[in-house]
This record gives sequence, C-alpha cells and structure tokens, in this order.
Amino acid sequence: MAQGNKRRDPRIAEKPKNFKASMGKLLQILKGNYGWIIFALVLACAGTVLTILIPNKIQEMTNVISEAVPVMEDGVLTNTGKSVNLNAISHIALIVCIFLVSSYIFSFTQGFIMQSVTQRFAKKLRSKLSLKINSLPLGFIDKHETGDILSRITNDVDTLGQGLSESLSTFVTSIVQIVGTMVLMFITNYILAICAILSAMFGFVFVVLIAKKSQKYFRLQQEGLGKVNGHIEEVYSAHTTIRVNNAQNEVYSKFDKLNNNLYNSAWKAQFLGGLMGPIMGFIGNFGYVVVCVVGAILAFNGLTSFGVVIAFTIFVRLFSNPLNQIAQVSSSVLSSVAAGERLFEFIDEKDYPNEDEKKTVVCGENGSVEFKDDCIGYSKDKEIIHNFNCSVKAGQKVAIVGPTGAGKTTIVNLLMRFYEVNSGDILVDGVSIKDMTRDYVHNLFGMVLQDTWIFNGTIKENIIYNQKNVTDKQVEEACAACGLDHFIKSLPKGYDTILDEKTSVSAGQRQLFTIARAMVQNAPMLILDEATSSVDTRTEQMIANAMDNLMSGRTSFVIAHRLSTIKNADLILVLNDGNIVESGTHDSLIAKGGYYKTLYNSQFEEV
Repeated sequence: MAQGNKRRDPRIAEKPKNFKASMGKLLQILKGNYGWIIFALVLACAGTVLTILIPNKIQEMTNVISEAVPVMEDGVLTNTGKSVNLNAISHIALIVCIFLVSSYIFSFTQGFIMQSVTQRFAKKLRSKLSLKINSLPLGFIDKHETGDILSRITNDVDTLGQGLSESLSTFVTSIVQIVGTMVLMFITNYILAICAILSAMFGFVFVVLIAKKSQKYFRLQQEGLGKVNGHIEEVYSAHTTIRVNNAQNEVYSKFDKLNNNLYNSAWKAQFLGGLMGPIMGFIGNFGYVVVCVVGAILAFNGLTSFGVVIAFTIFVRLFSNPLNQIAQVSSSVLSSVAAGERLFEFIDEKDYPNEDEKKTVVCGENGSVEFKDDCIGYSKDKEIIHNFNCSVKAGQKVAIVGPTGAGKTTIVNLLMRFYEVNSGDILVDGVSIKDMTRDYVHNLFGMVLQDTWIFNGTIKENIIYNQKNVTDKQVEEACAACGLDHFIKSLPKGYDTILDEKTSVSAGQRQLFTIARAMVQNAPMLILDEATSSVDTRTEQMIANAMDNLMSGRTSFVIAHRLSTIKNADLILVLNDGNIVESGTHDSLIAKGGYYKTLYNSQFEEV
C-alpha cells in the first residue's frame, strides 16, 4: 500500500528550535503530577538547606575547641585555662547528625517520588504516541522510516524521561544550594566569600562555552541513532533477500557509514559533555586552595577565626559541587531537549480531521460503489489518478489490472479512505464516504493484502482478530474454505496453537490465515490486493473457488497480476497512467484486441 519509504531529511540545529514551546508541551503532559513534583522539590530544597547549615555548626564546634587550645604569646605557649566544653560539642554534633540524617531522608524520598513521576510520564507519553500513530494519515507513514518512528517512541522517550528524572531536582536543589551558600558565606566572611565565588565562576564560564558548542552534536546524535535504527529494521526484515543477492558488503558499507556518522556525533557530544565535570572538579580544588591560603593570612592577622576558615573549606565544596552537578547533567538536558523536540514534532504532525459529528451510515449495506471524477496525488504536484469514473453494481466482482505504478493500489486507498480524493467523490450505496467516519468505512470492507500480518497469539485469535461474537464453528468453516483445516488439525494444539517465530508456517499458509480472517469478518464488500501471490497454483485455484462462494452476493475488488485468476470477473478495469483505458469482461476485452489483450498475452510470453 505504501509508496516506498523515504529518508527523513535531517533537521539539524545548533540549539533547540523552540525551547519554550517544547517545555510548555512537556508541562502539559506532566499535568496531574504537579503536586508530587512540587512536594519532591520542597523536600529536595529542605534537604539542601539543612546541608548548607552544617558548615556554620562546624564553625561553632571549631571555635568551642579553639577556646581551650593554648595560644602563643611573646613566643611562649600559654594555656588559656579553659577546658573543652564537651557538652557544647556533643550538642552541636547531635544537631549536625540530625541535619545529615534528615537531609538523606528528604533526598531519598524526593528521588523516589521523581522516579515514580518519571515512569508515569514515560507511560503516558508512550500511550500518547501510540494513539498518535493510529490517527496519522497514511501519507505520513509512507514518508518516514519505520525505524525512525520506533526510535522516537523508545529511545527518545527514555532519553526525555531520564533527563526529567535527573535534571529537574538537580537544577532546583543546585540553585537553592548555590544561593543559600552564597548568603551564608557573605554573612560569615565577605572576603573569603568573594575569593570562593570568583574561583568557581571562572570555571563555570568554560562550562557554558562547552555546553553551547556541544548542543548541535547532541542533536546529531539523536538523529543518527534514529537513522541507524531505521537501517537495522530495514535490513533485518529483508535478511533473506540480502543473502540471496549477496548484498552483504553493500549493506555493511551503508551501515558502516551511518554507524560512523553516529560515532562521530556521539563521540563529540559525549567528549564535550564529559569535559564539564573534570573542569568543575579542578576549579573546586582550586577554590579550596585559594580559600585556605587567604583564610590562613586573615587568621594570622586576627581578621577571622580558625573556625571560619574550616567552615569555608566546606562552603567551597557546597558552592562548587552544585555547579559541577549542573555541568554534569547539562549533557543529559541537551539530549533531553533534542529528544523532546523530535517527540513533539511527531506529536504535532497533522492528524486525520475529527469526525465525531459524522453519523451517516449506509442503509442495507448492499455494496454498490460509484467513483465520480476522482483525482488524487501523493503530493500537490504529482497526480496519480485522473478523473476516475466507474459504477460498480452490488454483488459484482471487479478486477483491477494494469502495469506497476498504474494506480491499482491507489484506488483501494481511495476506497478505504486511507487517502482523500483531491476532487470528485466515492459513493457507497448512494452515500458519499466523505459523510461516513473512517472506522465505519473500514468496517464495510474485508481486506486481504499482499503483505501478510500474523501476530503472536493462537491461530483462533489471529483469525478472529478484533471481531466480536465469532463462534468456533465460523472459524473452522472459514479455515475449511481456505484449505487450512487439515494443516491446523495436524498441529498438537489445533486452533489453540501459538503462532510465533518458532512455529513453522510457510508464506502461503500465512496468506491463507489472512484470507480466513477476512472470511470471518463477513463484511459486505471485499478487497483482495494480490491476495494469492504467495501460494502455489493448486492452492490458488482452491482459494479462487472458496472466494467465489464467499463473494457471492458481495461486491469485491480484486487486484491481480496473474490475469488468468480473474477471468470470471463481472467487470475488469484496465488502468494505465492513472486512467481507465479499457473496461469490460474478460471475453469482451480479449475480443477487442486492445491493451488488456497485450497484458494478458504478455504473462504467457514471460513464462
């Protein structure tokens, strides 16, 4: 049905296209979790506040101990006559322990809450994406690689969720810790505060420059990952074809190129992101040395106490650590922004128009179909079907034939409303399908495609698929009509046999299962798109006989390359370049000696 997968053009930006818009959409999805997020952030902030209060308590403890330490006077060590106040030290130590334990409990609780919120967010986002896929026009699916779409639903969701889990609380607590530490440092000693801040900010400037440089590489990394996934999915599904054509080297060459591109972008992104932590670590140590040297000078000159210097050795860590944490999670933030933009680009794709107001149904569902001046193009500049006019009576078997690219499958796409006509209309029993919902139109047709689809489940589940009130007898009758009953009964569990990768089912048998599925659906109209292409001649004849019985009294549209299978069609439409060039029965078209006769005879010439 698709017109071939087209490569998605990379849309690379050196910075997020619209950070505000992406964050707004993210907050919308998080709606309902705001209370838990705020509560988690409050706990994180409370734990941070308790942490930054500890240096002052260490300062107090140091000063209490310093009061009992002998001092040097005129080159002589003189005892102060004071003893160490153990009660005061014990009291301060108890407070510090309470602060540490409380901070740990708050941190653990907020981490647990954020992880829970993140998992709910990822679940909600995947559900949203799953619903989105089902509401997207077929044209979008045709133009995008399956692997790229899967990458968005899996990799990009995980990346965004991980970034949310790691970054939000880290940023908030880091800001609280930075501001709180700055305030306490200036209250304690403004000279040491200035020294500590300047040394830390010197390194932070480098981190900002590196982060700006690395943004484009994180975007390239996410897009490269999508391309690699798309290629792997494509190659895996065509593994046999690749082996038959000895195309392993060509496939590997293409994969190697994509893999190298991903390697280059990922290496640069991770290398630049990885620089941030070490730089901030170095600056933290540098600040520690500066504070110790300046603090020693101030203490020696009696401008500050020894306890203040000790407190500032902790303050430096408390001030530089959050800067370091911000640097470390910035790579996660950049990846998350890139992943979020790809996700929201997908979510913002235009859906099928809402059809809630459509209530029109077909009375009687007889199955007459009329195409009136229908035109369609997969793009505005390229029209596939031109002025298609045709009337099909209820119960007729209509065969659609023509060379590849003539527009045969496009007619089915029109009939099923997978695509909308640019002009004209299609009527079913005199009612325009535009006035019916797509779901209702789909229910009017049983459909068997050339590409079979079997899911992991029992044979019975595969045949009944999404149909209600289907009895075991109906399933068995459908399988008997397709010649599947003998094969199924030979299996150990019969109709309860699980169809999966381990079950030996031929391509022809898979096709028969999908035909049985259409029979069980029992729709008033039937579409067969190369439905017998995967079966042998004997099986094909058996299916043809079964189909004749099935299609009795039902309108059916048959697309077939083997023209010998549609000799008994009531109407044959011969397409070429999007136009009906001939129409009639097999005998009348052969007698006419036109384009159909040429097509019919060519299949025997090829043999």
